[in-house]
Amino acid sequence: MLKLNQHPTGRHFLQIPGPSPVPDRILRAMSLPTIDHRGPEFGVLGLQLVAGLQKVFQTRHPVAIYPASGTGAWEAALANTMSPGDLVLMYETGQFAALWQKMAARLGLKTEFIAEPGTCPATGLPASWRRGVDAALIAERLRADPGHQIKAVCVVHNETSTGVTSDIAAVRRAIDDARHPALLMVDTISGLASADYRHDEWGVDVAISGSQKGLMLPPGISFNALSPRALEVNKAAKLPRSFWAWDEIVEMNKTGYWPYTPSTNLLYGLHEALEMVLENGLAAVFARHQRWAAGVRAAVTAWGLPIQCADAAVYSPVLTGVVTPAGVDADAVRKLIHTRFDLSLGTGLGKVKGRMFRIGHLGDCNDLTLVATVAGCEMGLQLAGVKRAGSGVQALMDHFAEHPAPHTA
Repeated sequence: MLKLNQHPTGRHFLQIPGPSPVPDRILRAMSLPTIDHRGPEFGVLGLQLVAGLQKVFQTRHPVAIYPASGTGAWEAALANTMSPGDLVLMYETGQFAALWQKMAARLGLKTEFIAEPGTCPATGLPASWRRGVDAALIAERLRADPGHQIKAVCVVHNETSTGVTSDIAAVRRAIDDARHPALLMVDTISGLASADYRHDEWGVDVAISGSQKGLMLPPGISFNALSPRALEVNKAAKLPRSFWAWDEIVEMNKTGYWPYTPSTNLLYGLHEALEMVLENGLAAVFARHQRWAAGVRAAVTAWGLPIQCADAAVYSPVLTGVVTPAGVDADAVRKLIHTRFDLSLGTGLGKVKGRMFRIGHLGDCNDLTLVATVAGCEMGLQLAGVKRAGSGVQALMDHFAEHPAPHTA
């Protein structure tokens, strides 16, 4: 714990791409007295939560809620649908895709990891870590599997380590065009409630998400959104599972309860978060994040630094990755910014560690939050001796002035 005299004055700027800042409204809801998780009042809460999550996932089907991080929901997705030795096809778009692949292997599954080959000439970074999923590569591999050994295709919707989204509808079309029965599993941990996600329309079988990103909660709740086909496959799956088992959760959720003690006060916060998101409307939430992202990208472009995502068609609305010049340690720049300005930025992970930092622009945020964030980054880059082509702060302000938020226009 920090001593009192070590706490800086003013507000800490938590601009990592999750956990995101928790609004006071949610914190107040979480402070309410804990109730009996077997009592009638809790059953009403549970039914409201499932119904709200169905709206956010855009599904008519069950959503399992776990007192766990997103990593737990990764495991639940695999354990409930796969059998030992099954082959899963996974696509490398960044560090979180790589971690999910590592988990699958540790669970006793065979994994095949595909990615766009080569490196980016401009930065020397892996090409696959700068772009989204190439659905054509998935289709090609599935067509080469006439015996249907591949049981699932696993992709990340919004890759938190790079700031790249992927076209999930295109992946679904690739599976269908190959006439392959593989399940489609999608990690939308950082995408849900920030980037457009349509579970039913896009034909996703299992979605994985968590509480600490667009839903603006502390870490500690995760989700699996399910399709009828996933529930059917679940009946024959042989990987061991108990805590993660869908059957008990889905059945008890029908009456608003769980087969174990749920995280009651976090669920209060989830109820409040769902109300905040749905009061705004999903379309407005997605548009707000797109506008913030475009403003931050304008700032990075003004600096003359590369954006980690090299394909404008799949820029993330959740975060922007900033590539530092060769020879400049991005983590040292981050540390300087944190020390001098009490501003937390996301670190580079895995194959891009030390080469980039990440600016989060999601959840409980507004224009002035991002103006201050970009100003802190710009001052830090200046102190670190990084040459910049122009003012990112001015570019961000110009963008927001030219593209006012709908309620202020």
